[in-house]
Amino acid sequence: MATLRDAKIGETVTVKKLNGEGALKRRIMDMGITKGISIYVRKVAPFGDPLEVTVRGYELTIRKADAEMIETM
Repeated sequence: MATLRDAKIGETVTVKKLNGEGALKRRIMDMGITKGISIYVRKVAPFGDPLEVTVRGYELTIRKADAEMIETM
């Protein structure tokens, strides 16, 4: 199972599934990350947290723990 956390800088991935429940899943969806959307990984901080990604034409910074909830293909 590949997650957004596993994606490398410069890579574009597609969201396969959102894991998690309740408020956490809702927060991820409110950021525009939904099934089938493409995410481009722009930057990763030196220790891997946080990640800077481009989603739906805007830049977003996401925590490593949240990135693990986003299953990609």
